[in-house]
Amino acid sequence: MDTKKIKEYVEEFFGSVYSFSADKWRYEDGAVMRAAEELYSATGDGRLKDLIISYADSYTYPDGSIKTYRPDEQKLDDILPGRALIFAYSETSDERYKKAAFTLLKELENHPRTASGSMWHKKIYPNQVWLDGLYMAQPFRMACDTRFGKKDSYFDILGQFERVRENMHDPKTGLYYHGFDESRSVFWADPGTGLSKSFWLRAMGWYLMALADTAEETDPSVYEVRRALGDIYKEAIKGILNYADPDTGLFWQVADKPDLLGNYLETSGSAMVAASIFKACRLRLVLEDKYIPFAERILESLSELKLVRREGRLILADTCAVAGLGPDPGRRDGTPEYYLSEPRAENEPKGAAAFIMAYAQYLKYIDYKNGPRRKPSQAGR
Repeated sequence: MDTKKIKEYVEEFFGSVYSFSADKWRYEDGAVMRAAEELYSATGDGRLKDLIISYADSYTYPDGSIKTYRPDEQKLDDILPGRALIFAYSETSDERYKKAAFTLLKELENHPRTASGSMWHKKIYPNQVWLDGLYMAQPFRMACDTRFGKKDSYFDILGQFERVRENMHDPKTGLYYHGFDESRSVFWADPGTGLSKSFWLRAMGWYLMALADTAEETDPSVYEVRRALGDIYKEAIKGILNYADPDTGLFWQVADKPDLLGNYLETSGSAMVAASIFKACRLRLVLEDKYIPFAERILESLSELKLVRREGRLILADTCAVAGLGPDPGRRDGTPEYYLSEPRAENEPKGAAAFIMAYAQYLKYIDYKNGPRRKPSQAGR
């Protein structure tokens, strides 16, 4: 694997490509901060630590309120940047970061839910559960409850994943649908099942990372929760790996339709699969001998095929710019054709963050392999 090329891209991305303007509290920046945190943990590069603290500082007021954050909008997307607040507090002990994290937790306590208890993706999407939302909120909730709480949210957090597995997992393919409408009334949902129409790769990537990250944030003493998350992850990763491109190990934008006209090997979702595998193996949620070769091949193919040099600069290509479901009838209808109609972007923050996360998890896994062997957990056995 050409890690020198990846390092060069990381330097360029954080050095001259990416910047935040502190004008909007948004999940895209939250994803980049997560990548910076994971890479800082792997390398100790103080510039990354400074970036995350600067980001948190730019948004946080002394009373714990957050610049531009609108709790009344009740968007799970807006929770993801809160993980930077936890990091900033752990590094500085500045109470305003902890207060700001609790500002987000307070919204989640009042966040609307379906009748069965799943959090809505957003207030404007009533009764809808999207795979993306699991990554946006549940690792943050678990991290806060582990660090600041009494672990009394653990089983509710696990329940968010268990209901998604029950409602959105397709046993025929092993894949997960992007969205589920518990009311079975929105235009993009099947009126019988409530499910959206397609298997969108990045949605499954977010979900796999959510499972791995939430398991990592779970106190090992609450073994049954960590084990249950690992079991859901094992089933989900087995499903997606059946759809890896045999020539590259990467995955298609519409995951189960490689021959569909216009389908392409998408960068962000492929990187998320790899990042989740490296982490799951390090946590011993799955057997490393079985799964690490898949992750290594994905990262290597991304480096070779999607990290391209143009005019002397490295460009990360083929990230789906954005995708969603509704809310307007006839728009973002969840069909395969819809997902292929969204533009591809280069050096897009979500794609770059996922790629850097995969690289960081690779480094952390290598360090784990080369370090003292720890007593094996029963998880994943």
